[in-house]
Amino acid sequence: MAWTMERKTNFLLALFIGCLVTANLIGLKIASFGIFEASVGILVFPVLFLITDIIAEVHGKQKAKEFVYLGLVVLVFVFIITAVAVFLPTADRSFVSAAEYNAIFGTTLRIFVASILGFFLSQMHDIHAFHYWKEKTNGNHLWLRNNASTIISQFIDTTIFMFVAFYALTPKFTVEYIFALIIPYWIIKVLFAAFDTPFCYVGVKWLKGTSTKA
Repeated sequence: MAWTMERKTNFLLALFIGCLVTANLIGLKIASFGIFEASVGILVFPVLFLITDIIAEVHGKQKAKEFVYLGLVVLVFVFIITAVAVFLPTADRSFVSAAEYNAIFGTTLRIFVASILGFFLSQMHDIHAFHYWKEKTNGNHLWLRNNASTIISQFIDTTIFMFVAFYALTPKFTVEYIFALIIPYWIIKVLFAAFDTPFCYVGVKWLKGTSTKA
């Protein structure tokens, strides 16, 4: 089976959707990574920005937006199905109780709304910023637009997500407390973005089948 550009693009779309749904399903757990604590969703969420940057570089702004729109449709679909599943009455022979099921997926509904808003707005900014820097550099310095676009986009995503998901959830979640959560999360995401720069070069080269400018 030949890996044509079309097939590679379809693979990246499938990976994009898979990472998007996975990040939202597993993101409720806060894990210890040794020197910091964060949602386990951080394991896959940076891949989303990497993929849209690769697609934007090779196929252009409109194709990257298409990925985002398709991701948005999938997220809304999953949200609706999850909401229906939560509100349906639990049968006596169910493997889990209503309380157990709703404790996980009921909480996920607000997380989903936060994620949908953060994902869509940050990705749209990322795509426009990526092309702004591409025009400014005349198509050179992929590392610059990969990082410059992602740094601000990750801040937008983190801020929107944190406020929609957690603001006033309990008296502890004040504006000051949420910003205290946003800053370290954002710094971690920026470090992830810097780390994935070589993968952006590899991804662009793989998708195009040619070398890319440094």
